[in-house]
Amino acid sequence: MNITIIAVGTVKESFYAQAVEEYVKRLKPYAQVKIQEIAEEPRPDKAGEKLVERALEKEAERIRKVLPKGSCVVSLCVEAKQEDSLKFSRHLAEWAEEGGAQITFIIGGSDGLAPEIKALGKKVSFSPMTFPHTLMRVILLEQIYRGFRILHHEPYHK
Repeated sequence: MNITIIAVGTVKESFYAQAVEEYVKRLKPYAQVKIQEIAEEPRPDKAGEKLVERALEKEAERIRKVLPKGSCVVSLCVEAKQEDSLKFSRHLAEWAEEGGAQITFIIGGSDGLAPEIKALGKKVSFSPMTFPHTLMRVILLEQIYRGFRILHHEPYHK
C-alpha cells in the first residue's frame, strides 16, 4: 500500500520531525509513506476573508499539482465526522481498496483547506479542537500506524 500525506507548510521543530520519522519507520511493514510538503501562501496575521480565500486557492493549485492520480483522497477537516480508532482502521482498509492501494491524506495550513480540495474525496476529523499543522502530521501518522496494528490484530491499540 502507498500512503501520501500532502501537507501545507514545513516542519520546523526538530521534535515534530523526529516523531514523523519514527512513525514513518514504524509504518514500513504496512505501507510506503511519502510526505509531500507544499508552500503555505504568505498572508498577514489579520488577513481579511478575501485574502485568506485567495491564499487557500493558491494552496489548492499546489495541492492539485502533486495529487497522485487514482488515489483515494482524504482531507483532514475539523468539521468532518469524528470517529474512533477502530472505525478509522476500517476506513483505511476501505480507502485502500477504493484507491487501488493508494491513499492520499491532505493537511491544510493555518487557515485549513479550500472548499474545492475538501470536495475531492473523503473527510475525517480527529477533534473539534485546532492543532498546529505540524503536530497534526504526527497525530495522523500515529492513527494510521494504530489502524494498521488493529487491522493486523497486533498488540498496540488499547
